[in-house]
Amino acid sequence: MTAGGAAIPTSATPITQAEAKQGAEYHPQLLAEFGGAMSGTHATYVEQVGKNIAVQSGLGNARESFTVSLLNSPVNNAFAIPGGYIYTTRQLVTLMNSEAELAAVLGHEVGHVAARHSQRRQAAAQKNTLLGLGGAILSGLLLGDSGLGQTLSRTFLQGSQLLTLKFSRKQELEADGLGIEYLGRAGYDRRAMGTVLASLAAQNALDARLSGQDANVPEWASTHPDPASRVQSALAKAGAPGTAGTVSNRDTFLSRIDGLRYGDDPAQGLIEGSTFIHPELRLAFTAPQGYYMVNGTRAVSIQGQGGKAQMTTAAYSGNLEAYLRSAFTAVGGQNSTLAPQTIERTTVNGLPAAYGTARVNNGNSQVDLVVFAYEFARDRAFHFVVIAPAGRAGTFNPMFQSMRRITTAEAGAVVPRKLQVVTVARGDTVASLSRRMAYDTAQEERFRVLNALAGSATVTPGQKVKLVVRGN
Repeated sequence: MTAGGAAIPTSATPITQAEAKQGAEYHPQLLAEFGGAMSGTHATYVEQVGKNIAVQSGLGNARESFTVSLLNSPVNNAFAIPGGYIYTTRQLVTLMNSEAELAAVLGHEVGHVAARHSQRRQAAAQKNTLLGLGGAILSGLLLGDSGLGQTLSRTFLQGSQLLTLKFSRKQELEADGLGIEYLGRAGYDRRAMGTVLASLAAQNALDARLSGQDANVPEWASTHPDPASRVQSALAKAGAPGTAGTVSNRDTFLSRIDGLRYGDDPAQGLIEGSTFIHPELRLAFTAPQGYYMVNGTRAVSIQGQGGKAQMTTAAYSGNLEAYLRSAFTAVGGQNSTLAPQTIERTTVNGLPAAYGTARVNNGNSQVDLVVFAYEFARDRAFHFVVIAPAGRAGTFNPMFQSMRRITTAEAGAVVPRKLQVVTVARGDTVASLSRRMAYDTAQEERFRVLNALAGSATVTPGQKVKLVVRGN
């Protein structure tokens, strides 16, 4: 199989010059999409572990052959692109419970690079670019594979999976296997691949239950489908306990990730229940009842049964109607004539606002596309883009009316969450420790998933555990 007319290297072939060039080209774009690369002690530790596992692959004969980045993103994700570029989000690191698990996730990503999975997916799709192959997040349910659906999907992929590919189950299992091989060569417990996948599956299930969504479509599914089904396979490949390497470095790992940001970064805005609040941009809005939000670097996605929406911004020159029309054009694409049928002016909580709707044919059905824009300053505006079945966009009216400025005091009162590693004391229990979690709901469930304490597992004095607390 070939990608772009060139033969795809085998998994035993070191990184080629062409792959290194492609990776270097996409690397800054990917960083921009996922919150940027973190620096400091947490990032240095992740880079060290990542390079140590990467050299086990034979892809490069030196640690310098690889670029390992810790991303400032609140979603559970990890990925790689050709050329030896490997990434994990800080959120996924907080879910891990040992250095071996960190090495497993990064080793899995190195496995994708070694097996040239990106190139094979590209060749199968007869594409020569990493862009746009992720599949539609927003428009899939409503628009399927129609031309409009493809156009809208490109718009709504921003801040999520724009530069990454969805791998097949066969490729995931192959990357798991290669990652397990690398773990063994480095002396780590090979079972760490199975245990970190189990934690990820448990987190997916908890997230789905708390948001009322389908547990079979986790966040990591944008690039890594169905970790739950891979757990037993990974454990079987690893071998019996004691035969599979011994190093886990659990306490070292927990000490090194203490203080890592958990969840949203105030610089990107925070989701608190059904409200999104951005202390730096000084705005807040509330999602419709029954909808859930996903915060990305460039946009906030709002998703539910009756439609999908996104809140974002664009260049603003002081003309709200022109801004609104440009938003329609952006959704439709450069060659589109997509435009609002009418534009209405209004005021929302003291903010000048305008909105427009376009009804679009989609095969046998019709959908409404609504853009609702607000002027915050002469050079700054924000807008929602909504897509809903024809006649049903009214579901989002309360959200449109909820957009408001926040005060300096409100902005100052926003305190993010972070990871705190504590040592279990005599008298501490799962229940008592869970009450220290900075959440109003499901405290014990969150604590158990965070610490891989399944079923009725308990804690013992002297053991290190993770808590999520408020703090900068």
